[in-house]
Amino acid sequence: MPRLAGRICVVTGAARGIGRAIASRFHQEGGRVLVTDVDAAAGQAAAAELGSRFLPLDVRQEADWARLAEAVPVADVVVNNAGVTGFEGGPTAHDPEHVSLTAWREVHRVNLDGTFLGCRYAIGAMKGKGAGSIINISSRSGMVGIPGAAAYASSKAAVRNHTKSVALYCAQQGWRIRCNSIHPGAILTPMWDAMLGEPAEREQNMAEITADTPLKRFGTPDEVAAVALLLASDEAAYMTGAELSVDGGLLAGSAASPK
Repeated sequence: MPRLAGRICVVTGAARGIGRAIASRFHQEGGRVLVTDVDAAAGQAAAAELGSRFLPLDVRQEADWARLAEAVPVADVVVNNAGVTGFEGGPTAHDPEHVSLTAWREVHRVNLDGTFLGCRYAIGAMKGKGAGSIINISSRSGMVGIPGAAAYASSKAAVRNHTKSVALYCAQQGWRIRCNSIHPGAILTPMWDAMLGEPAEREQNMAEITADTPLKRFGTPDEVAAVALLLASDEAAYMTGAELSVDGGLLAGSAASPK
């Protein structure tokens, strides 16, 4: 029996990267996947590949979530994956001294406001059944300071904390609505393209970025999707308010030999 047979699964930012991998894995496990993304063309292509439905969704916009709630009033799994780093347009100042207030707010609008609105939608779509799984994609950057990406780190730390608030709130209501967060480290997705540079320097940059990672490599979207599938399934029925790292051992400490 597929692990998500017949369950309605909403995935944001599902046109590419981690979101697309999660949507694909859920589909393979029998989920009725709704692909959502702000990029309509890419989202439609992803949905067509899966044989799924697509709805445009800008996670920053409350009106878009209201339209989603009208179109899909009941859901079993909601993955709040859509996010930005602030570097999509290329290198720019995102340290605590030089990041602009506009840039700071835009990262938080997508990553934090989008997750808040997604959790609120999910609660409304699940409380009728009294059960469901909300999965928020945070980051290892939400667990440590990142001086060169302060807005991103701050937004993902807030996602981590809000996940726990949602988990506790749902438990207080007596619902079996679980809310957990996943904290990917360096996962090789299009989000990294601007930071990895031109093809000639890409391999060197990748090696430098993962030099401190014990497993010495980037992770893959499929490896994150496997964890999302666990959290979406009944196998994780006793997990809520938890945070799972998928980071090649980075947060575990140093793999260097003691001196």
